[in-house]
Amino acid sequence: MIFLQFFDIIKVINHYLIEKNRKIEDMTQVKIVTDSSVTIEPELLKELNITVVPLSVMIDGILYSDADLKEGEFLHLMQESKNLPKTSQPPVGVFAEVFEELGKDGSQILAIHMSHALSGTVEAARQGASLSTADVTVIDSSFTDQAMKFQVVEAAKLAKEGKDLETILAHVEDVKNHTELYIGVSTLENLVKGGRIGRVTGLLSSLLNIRVVMQMKNHELQPIVKGRGAKTFKKWLDELAETLSHKSVAEIGISYAGTNEWANEMKNVLQTYVEKPISVLETGSIIQTHTGENAWAILVRYHS
Repeated sequence: MIFLQFFDIIKVINHYLIEKNRKIEDMTQVKIVTDSSVTIEPELLKELNITVVPLSVMIDGILYSDADLKEGEFLHLMQESKNLPKTSQPPVGVFAEVFEELGKDGSQILAIHMSHALSGTVEAARQGASLSTADVTVIDSSFTDQAMKFQVVEAAKLAKEGKDLETILAHVEDVKNHTELYIGVSTLENLVKGGRIGRVTGLLSSLLNIRVVMQMKNHELQPIVKGRGAKTFKKWLDELAETLSHKSVAEIGISYAGTNEWANEMKNVLQTYVEKPISVLETGSIIQTHTGENAWAILVRYHS
């Protein structure tokens, strides 16, 4: 009888230790944070428990949170505005509060933000992390929009699986190294006025209304094609399709500002080269401020 009681006690102790270890593991999970320059499906944010810190945009003296602007609303406001809207990164204090709240349960935090060349957001996040008692790792995605989404989603999937921070960071770096971002604009006016592209880029500032395709490399937008008329974009798209036909593509995203006809046309051309359905999404106000109306982006991630 005493022998049986002894083993019952051992079982209780083992159960307690297992539950305690499980709670510790739960407490040390990795939580993913990003900023609202990411273009991503709302259902993915919810499913993968991704926290988005919104940037702000000022239009004719009125400050709007990027999170409050509905699809299509910003473009209308920008068209009616007297001056080019101005974007602003989240305050350092907001980042500190977000990190502090998320880290209350002992979780580690991985914050993935848009390229420092486009915004001071990543630096604000680093400063916010230094003010927080939470365990925060902040990384520069080198991209924005759906190119950043690739990193954020992959990180969140691994975090949901319970992978450790080191494993997640290594995979995010791999995703970054196998991603390409292309952007097409019908005017350079917004990019030049916003200071996101220099006048010394091989493009004359007087040629603001030409169509340009640029690739983001090493934190800067580099023009690769320029011309007049819709054929400029179509010819480049055919060249991209030819390139993709010789590569192993993991996923493609297409983002647009304004109408989505050209975006859907690009999807029809490119879907052949990737098994996963292509996401066609309207980009947010932060990106639209700098690209202007009728801009688009193609984001490609290759298999390792």
